[in-house]
Amino acid sequence: MVEPCLVIGVLDNGVEGLPPAVLKGVQEADLVIGGRRTLELFRTVIRDDAECRDLTGCLPQVPQWVVEAQQGHRRVAILASGDPLCHGVGGYLVEKLGRSSVLILPNLSLIQVACARLKQPWQGLRIASVHNRDAGEWSVGAGPEHGLHELLQVLVREKLVGVLTSPENTPGRIARMLLAEGVAGDFEMAVAECLLQDGECIHDWMDVTVVSQRGFAEPNVVLVRRCAVSRDALFGLEDARFDQRKPDKGLITKREVRAVSLARMALQRDSVVWDIGAGSGSVGLEAARLCTQGHVYAIEKNTEDGAIILRNRASLQVTNYTLVQGKAPAGLAEWPDPDAVFIGGSGGELRELIQICLARLSPGGHLVMNFATLENLGTALECLAASATVWDVTQLQAARSRPILEMHRLQAENPVWILCAEKPVSEAGGV
Repeated sequence: MVEPCLVIGVLDNGVEGLPPAVLKGVQEADLVIGGRRTLELFRTVIRDDAECRDLTGCLPQVPQWVVEAQQGHRRVAILASGDPLCHGVGGYLVEKLGRSSVLILPNLSLIQVACARLKQPWQGLRIASVHNRDAGEWSVGAGPEHGLHELLQVLVREKLVGVLTSPENTPGRIARMLLAEGVAGDFEMAVAECLLQDGECIHDWMDVTVVSQRGFAEPNVVLVRRCAVSRDALFGLEDARFDQRKPDKGLITKREVRAVSLARMALQRDSVVWDIGAGSGSVGLEAARLCTQGHVYAIEKNTEDGAIILRNRASLQVTNYTLVQGKAPAGLAEWPDPDAVFIGGSGGELRELIQICLARLSPGGHLVMNFATLENLGTALECLAASATVWDVTQLQAARSRPILEMHRLQAENPVWILCAEKPVSEAGGV
């Protein structure tokens, strides 16, 4: 029977941080694999006749190293940082080698140590990592391709986040991202430098602006705590919550129509959404708030409306939303394929837009369109009739109460047709 490979969690205090039974696994190993710095920490206890291999930049080769050693009946120990199954190599090795070939011996996570130093309860903490390639500074409106995008979405929806940083993706860079998004006032940050080393230093809770302007010694971890929580409704925001164009006030998808349209888009947490003819941004921004792990791409041709959308984006603290100022279909080719599309305005290009959206829509995805005119409804129905989609139309007309003297009356809103189409999925998984 092949002896399992030991994946041992270690900390920056080296040998001191391992109990004798776990340290024995390092001492008895014929092959010890770890980062250059980690191997040096354990140099005094690794046998002279044992082989050491630096995994820096060689992670894809590590499973083969392990298999070859096990075939030769050699004992293998891999030194990993902290808890190997928490943003570490543990999951990767289990996937590549199989569960029976790996024995995980975890240590404390550096996030856990940082919380202990700060006396911060951490049972509700969410752990995130930017311990990877240089992501570059954050740009408002950046999409999932940016290395800080996922972190930002976690920060804006969680109360306490522990972040594993890197030399490039620093505490200051994270702070500047929060400042750029206009949400810095809702957060405070703490930084733990060089944990379990001689130069350990804990920077207690600080203003985000302070963190953005200073540097911190490596390695470090960051805790980000939300101090203010939005009281906006989760769904179905009132029309007055959105800034709208004046004097042409009313260029907004009304709440009743917006709620039904969002429901018909069948959104998931990770949906990619297109909002074409975004107007004030109400539909796309509400979609972004529902798709917390997804992203919304919106396009609007009117520059004044574009400015209004950005103000609404900032007011609602929506960070997973990219606006393109222009007339569709220009620019759609650069967007990722959508899971849902909303067309609120077509700029006279309705037929072409429907064709593009149906072609790009993911199998099982939904296209939802709002129309106030018979002509546009007729054009859309002609397009859908020539396609393989399943569609239906709902006419929605709401009436809202209005005061009259000491009583109330109902005032009708304009009727709207909501046209919904679903792209089919074949039994084989294709379209």
